[in-house]
Amino acid sequence: MFDGIHKRVVSVWLPRLASDRALRVRAVDAAFALTLREGNTDRLYCLNAAAESVGLQRGMRFADARAFCPDLISQPARPELDARFLAALRQWAQRYCPWVAVDGSDGLVMDITGAAHLWGGEGALLDDLRARATRAGLSVRLGLADTRGAAWALAHYREGTAALGASQSALGALPVAALRLNKDVTIALQRLGLRTVGALATAARAPLARRFGREVLLRLDQALGDVPDPIAAPPDAPHYGLRLTLPDPIGLVSDVTAATERLLTRLCAKLHAQSMGARRLSLVLRRVDRGCLEVDLRLAAAMNDPARILPLFDRGITGLDAGFGIDQIRLVASVVEPLAPLQISHTVPARTGQLEDLITRLGTRIGLDNIQRFLPADSHIPERSFLVAPAAYSTAQGHWHSPRPRPLRLFAPEPINSTGSTPPRHFRWRRMALTAARITGPERIAPEWWLEDENWGRGLRDYWRVETHQGRRLWLFYTPQNPGWFVQGEFA
Repeated sequence: MFDGIHKRVVSVWLPRLASDRALRVRAVDAAFALTLREGNTDRLYCLNAAAESVGLQRGMRFADARAFCPDLISQPARPELDARFLAALRQWAQRYCPWVAVDGSDGLVMDITGAAHLWGGEGALLDDLRARATRAGLSVRLGLADTRGAAWALAHYREGTAALGASQSALGALPVAALRLNKDVTIALQRLGLRTVGALATAARAPLARRFGREVLLRLDQALGDVPDPIAAPPDAPHYGLRLTLPDPIGLVSDVTAATERLLTRLCAKLHAQSMGARRLSLVLRRVDRGCLEVDLRLAAAMNDPARILPLFDRGITGLDAGFGIDQIRLVASVVEPLAPLQISHTVPARTGQLEDLITRLGTRIGLDNIQRFLPADSHIPERSFLVAPAAYSTAQGHWHSPRPRPLRLFAPEPINSTGSTPPRHFRWRRMALTAARITGPERIAPEWWLEDENWGRGLRDYWRVETHQGRRLWLFYTPQNPGWFVQGEFA
């Protein structure tokens, strides 16, 4: 080996990671597949064993798969959830060895050098890993070798173990694709007659380097152990949590608040040092009878100012039942976000954040998701010119650009009895007889032809602003292709 140490590396391949994750939530006893949209086509992204047994394959068009297997159960793929699940598996795999890294989108790589004896040997370690993964509902293939590349090749193309120093003999009969080469390079090598790793290892290196560059020889040398292929395990995310054990139980609200302030000050100092802000805080109070009370605080904006955060705990702390007393308090920032840098100035800035504090206080009563704001959208269609988003997870827009004034109230079009292409002077709307005093327009709005919209199926609309003697300021439109008048909004 290149470093004088006989390394032992395990490659853990989870060929059905995405489908196994989805089926852990809701199991089905039938052909199942996840679909992912590529361009304008839905394709099979990951399948379970039952779907593969009837001939379905990854990359197949979903429409063809349904025609081939009418009983196929499917749901959209969630790659972001798969990545989180794989990250959780990486932490779980650290029970076997300290060096574990994510390998691609569906695998792990483990450096078990010096750790196998703790499990009774390499075979016992692999057996335990496979058994636990199977009980968890995961399909797993394992490869063990001296190098990362050789272990990956065994896991993907011939599940098994390579003895110490036997990587070349174990890989000799495997296809060149086992060297983690891209598809185009693999096909080019096969056309040259280099179909196996053994054939590639005995070929002249200079012509290969001139034709394919450094990648082919680098992957070969890494698999054989001539070039290092380190396992870079990512550092664990920092933990933002503190605990305070009390010598005597407390029960008064003032005492709990004082202890919370002490923890919050230290926690916010750590957040401030790393330019982070908390979005969700959990205050866990342990009673002397071993019961736990929890106060969950979701903030409308990331912050690390203890003076602003502490009063937001008042409502949760006041309603707690301390029982015979509280002897331990834990404060954890479970969700954090990076904060934008602050501009340094010699002037004292005005206090900001009042709106976020108000949203947080209201959110503790009705939920942050129920406090919403309007945001502009890039569309000239009135109904699509705005979005409704939770105020705590969106940024207010200071300026809304609109070429023409838009009504404050917008509702579904309501027909009125009127004929002709000119705005009516007298009409009835919502049982009211109205007379137009001032008419402004027209403003012609065409439908977005690239989107299907049943409400705009009639085509063009000519909008008019109509101010009535009765004080109503209405937004009317006329459809020239199918004559008719409608009221869709009201100005303030």
